[in-house]
Amino acid sequence: MGMLASDVLDTVPTTTAEALTIFDDAPAVDPEFMIGTWRGAEVPTSHPMDRMLAATGWWGKQFVDAETVHPLLFPTRDGAALWALNPILAFGIQKPVMRLPIPWTRSYGGLVAALRRPLQTSEPKARLRTTRYRGVDTATMIYDQAPINDVFRRLSDDAVIGLMDMRGATQPYVFVLRRDDSLALR
Repeated sequence: MGMLASDVLDTVPTTTAEALTIFDDAPAVDPEFMIGTWRGAEVPTSHPMDRMLAATGWWGKQFVDAETVHPLLFPTRDGAALWALNPILAFGIQKPVMRLPIPWTRSYGGLVAALRRPLQTSEPKARLRTTRYRGVDTATMIYDQAPINDVFRRLSDDAVIGLMDMRGATQPYVFVLRRDDSLALR
């Protein structure tokens, strides 16, 4: 069962404006704060990607150090460990897939698990830096092969709100992360 955004947010925003208010009110975080494994959940704001990551079985992210980041983690079929998906493969099909009438209310985790071998990577696919976003310097995950930055603000000692800032997007995609070292990357 996935973590709900309400598990980390006092109130779950339903619009981008509400999510941006929560983000802007939250303090910045240093990159060192992000080191560890984090379980993720989408925050619905009527973004075109809403429900897509949850439907694919996305589990979260891992920050080993500033140079070693695994941005897309998925559970193994038995749920005993995690594996890292190569994001360039996912982003390469994202735009055409988003144009299709796919019901993101269904689960596609089995399909992603079946495609693990060609989608998996052992190499880090992002870096962690401090960038200025919405006027504040804060920890940011920078994808190696895509014009996307995930910018973080602190909700608690073990939770952050993230905004996916994607080139050409009219609004950020919103998610939350909660520290969770219960599963190892395999």
